[in-house]
Amino acid sequence: MSTLIHTVPLGFDNGYLLRGTRSVFIDGGSPGSARTLAQRFRSLGLDPSAIALVVLTHAHWDHIGAVKALLDLSGAKLAVHRHERHVVERGLKSMPPAVTAWGHVFGLILRAMLPFVKIAAAPVDIEIGDEGLSLAPYGIAGRVVFTPGHSRGSVSIVLDSGEAFVGDLAMNGLPLQLGPGLPIFAEDMAAVRESWARLLKLGVKQVFPAHGRPFPASVMAQVLAVR
Repeated sequence: MSTLIHTVPLGFDNGYLLRGTRSVFIDGGSPGSARTLAQRFRSLGLDPSAIALVVLTHAHWDHIGAVKALLDLSGAKLAVHRHERHVVERGLKSMPPAVTAWGHVFGLILRAMLPFVKIAAAPVDIEIGDEGLSLAPYGIAGRVVFTPGHSRGSVSIVLDSGEAFVGDLAMNGLPLQLGPGLPIFAEDMAAVRESWARLLKLGVKQVFPAHGRPFPASVMAQVLAVR
């Protein structure tokens, strides 16, 4: 079962559309990006009703901003880790602490924006446990893997073919950082490193971050080797 991967820019971050026998969409985008979603689906010749599932890598504000609109457009089910279900269902504006100097500066800019951000609450259909979730019932050869660190409930979507969609567990590119590497925001950096190691043990070959361009998983191995 082959999977087509489409990157869908959604304001500050990327969403990803996975197309197999059915379709799965990863993340809900920044607030105000619902129109972009509809336009992108039309350009891909995709009927939004073909999306069987929306998976959130985590529930920070820039990843859930348009999820309610996406669900209304597609009729898809929504899956999120159990630790962050309440954030989505209450439309909270959650943001992690900074772990680098630039993270502290950029975090101040983002926090200044938050009072003007509105998040629509969305109902969660599937609560992902620490054991993860198979995507086979939704037409995709892969699974959701629990990879905490950036947030308590962060998950990654790992395809059988070796691609991993990691949300903010890794970052690559401006304005967050110059190249691929560890996140500049995280709740637990030790857990981030453990999650990177878990992904490498699963045989991940290519990493797709929510912020920036894909990069080879060998970068993760190189970073972990440097203490």
